[in-house]
Amino acid sequence: MPRLRMAWGDVPMERVPRATYGHAMLTHPLEELSAPTSIETKKSGVWLLDNPSTNQGTSFDREQRRSLRLHGMLPYRVTTLEEQAAAAIDQIRAKATPLERYIGLASLQDRNEVLFYRVLVDHVAELMPIVYTPTVGEACQKFSHIYRSARGLWITPDDLDDIPTVLRNAPTKDVRLIVVTDNERILGLGDQGCGGMGIPIGKLALYVAGAGLHPSKCLPISLDVGTDNAELLADPLYLGYPKRRLRGRAYDEFVEAFVRAVREVFPKAVLQWEDFHKDRAFTLLERYRRRIPSFNDDIQGTASVTVAGMLASLRITGQRMADQRILFLGAGEACTGIARLAALAMRADGADDEVIRHSMAAFDSRGFLHEGQRIDEPHKLELALPLAAMAHYGIDATRALSPVEVARAMKPTMLVGATARAGTFTREIVEEVAKHVERPLVLPLSNPTSKAECTPAEALSWSGGRALVATGSPFEDVLHQGRRHVIGQANNVFIFPGLGLGAAIAEAREITNEMFHVASATLARSVSAERLARGAIYPSQSELRRVSFEIACAIVRHASEHDLGRRIPDEDVEPLVRASIWDPAYVPLVRSDNESRGVRG
Repeated sequence: MPRLRMAWGDVPMERVPRATYGHAMLTHPLEELSAPTSIETKKSGVWLLDNPSTNQGTSFDREQRRSLRLHGMLPYRVTTLEEQAAAAIDQIRAKATPLERYIGLASLQDRNEVLFYRVLVDHVAELMPIVYTPTVGEACQKFSHIYRSARGLWITPDDLDDIPTVLRNAPTKDVRLIVVTDNERILGLGDQGCGGMGIPIGKLALYVAGAGLHPSKCLPISLDVGTDNAELLADPLYLGYPKRRLRGRAYDEFVEAFVRAVREVFPKAVLQWEDFHKDRAFTLLERYRRRIPSFNDDIQGTASVTVAGMLASLRITGQRMADQRILFLGAGEACTGIARLAALAMRADGADDEVIRHSMAAFDSRGFLHEGQRIDEPHKLELALPLAAMAHYGIDATRALSPVEVARAMKPTMLVGATARAGTFTREIVEEVAKHVERPLVLPLSNPTSKAECTPAEALSWSGGRALVATGSPFEDVLHQGRRHVIGQANNVFIFPGLGLGAAIAEAREITNEMFHVASATLARSVSAERLARGAIYPSQSELRRVSFEIACAIVRHASEHDLGRRIPDEDVEPLVRASIWDPAYVPLVRSDNESRGVRG
């Protein structure tokens, strides 16, 4: 099993990176993602306590305190990791506001990495709204004012000619998963400048907690290309690149240099594009998805978790995906990605292209999308209803149409919203959809919670309690006419950790749309019959590690069967994935005085 060897010579303590892992020394090529069983280090004393990757606090036992020169530097009692975790979660819960809890968790991660992830794994359902949506949105907005310490890498236009050097400054040398943002479309909040770094940090925390990818394999990156947020530029405390946002050819050259550098420095890394504006997100995805194993979570991850909810809802209704009709309110990254993957799922269920094109319609901020009108954004052409379908439904394209009118004609079975505008799902449209379907699927996906198209309580009330409802942000369960409806969350966290882990294990050369369909189908199957009976079309977030394991196995098998990565015998898949999952626990620190055996940082 691997052991991390760490040797940093006489590097002053204040210059030591915050997560100082060396190369893992491996005994077998399939163990490259396995967690270390020990850490070999030349350092001792306060350095070990100040480094979050080596700090075990009061869990250092008597012998370690003696051999590592920690004696007298800690209180007398030796505690277990479990005892530390119990104290830590109590401290977090004592914070007065979600943002204070976010800061408390970030501080814990800065002090003691293993303890942070132990707490997060054990309380993932409780803490996910803190480390990610919705609280992370507020943290991004206030980033420069609550900043405590560095995490990840920041790359600016000033680094254009030497990005590989910046990447080599990363504290870990065998990175397998990168989450990168240019900070322009943070959640529903828009351009947050350097504050957008909170998103990659939060996403990678969920890769570790949700799928078990070891922290030493993860790297958050901010492409800080400036900001057009005037409020940030006017803030004297703003920490980011203090210029207007890079655009046009200069932006394209910058991203090209970044991708080339990643391929050079981290050739086995999977790259996740995160929170890029739709004007660039589709272009970057298509430009690079075959050059580097990469995906866009806002497009493909959102699509995958949403289609999983659709497939799970069909386990309740007993219907086929090929027979569904979907009305989208919203035509950005999310809805376009959902439509693409829903089409793939329909095709896999036997629907032909004509049926698929007749089965989906969409509204953007300007109105109904259909053939025969001018549509400037290329991705929206995919959502335009054909003239033949309009004739079939009796829809008059010569006048402005409302969503209710289209719903009345089309009789959709599923209503999907990704508008970032509260109240988009009105009583009238939900009632209209519910007139024609026994169990309509209503998905108000926008986050944070304040931007949801409607609340679950409204959807259930307006549908007479018949709607199947899931949301993009966390909502409480709903008691309607004496019956409790469990509200599942269409959270991308059910998809990206398992898919990323599987792609990393498989060393996938490309992340395909079919992989997201595999992930969707796997997630839909993972919902228990008990939760389905209570109206929930997603598992509990407390089941995240189980779900991620199943998705990772499915992705490894798919990549192997379709020659998209390493050939791995089917009987080896589950043991390999299981061996690659890190469960946060302290490992022995071994003192070494032989500098030649270590890796200098």
